[in-house]
Amino acid sequence: MKLSIFFTALLSLCFAQASLAGWWSGYTETKYPIVLVHGNLGFDELLGYEYFYDIPHNLERSGATVFVAHVAAVNSSEEKGEQLLIQVEEILALNGAEKVNLIGHSHGGPTLRYVASLRPELVASATSIASPHKGAPLGDTLENPDDPAAIEINNAVAELINFLSGGNFEQDAAAANWSLSHAGAAEFNALYPEGIPTSECGEGDYEVNGVKYYSWSGTGVLTNLFDISDLLLGLASLQFDEENDGFVGRCGSHMGMVIRDNYYMNHGDEINWLFGLYSIFDTSPISTYRQHANRLKNAGL
Repeated sequence: MKLSIFFTALLSLCFAQASLAGWWSGYTETKYPIVLVHGNLGFDELLGYEYFYDIPHNLERSGATVFVAHVAAVNSSEEKGEQLLIQVEEILALNGAEKVNLIGHSHGGPTLRYVASLRPELVASATSIASPHKGAPLGDTLENPDDPAAIEINNAVAELINFLSGGNFEQDAAAANWSLSHAGAAEFNALYPEGIPTSECGEGDYEVNGVKYYSWSGTGVLTNLFDISDLLLGLASLQFDEENDGFVGRCGSHMGMVIRDNYYMNHGDEINWLFGLYSIFDTSPISTYRQHANRLKNAGL
């Protein structure tokens, strides 16, 4: 009798594992390829280190086709958008797909909004992660620096990132700072309003011109004692009078359907930054990307 129970339990476990393997294999298999878009002072890979740390692999291993865009480290939303548009066209030509699913972190959000607004027929969905759609205090500060040399330093850092990541883009820190300021974001939103809420902390249109819009963000700052970038984000968070992730305010991150705006993640955690160090008390950053890929799959995207 005991032996029979043992074999029954073993058989059940085998079926469960087989079922799980089947679920896992196609969980992120979207209809259209996913294109990840980095933010300010970002890159695709820097000396082999991924901006979206270990995220492409974790999407691909269960079915997704993933491309990582590479645009200027610092420049205006419009200029980065033009660079992204060229890459989207190249990806579609290479892959044979009709559209892409754009997912952008930080300044990558306005960057992909430019493409979705200008060429909606090429975009199935546009998703922003902790993007300052209505501007950020740090953008205001950098837009009018006390020391003009700050712009040159920013450009120099961007040029180094551009060189080390194999880019060939013109850098313009002044243009980037304007795009990230409240005034610059308002000007951009007037031209490209798709998905942006009209109320202070509401949701935007879920779908515009055939493009579905989504967003998520966090409100954690000091999330992992071993992550040295938390200290810088902690200092930056002092500029806010609302919940934030160290760089972007909770309400200002809203675009389209707001999946969640209070993950216990800071601005780095949202891309699994610094070798995957994040708070153990909330969702894994990788899981949020996987869940969203599955959301897109279930929406027929």
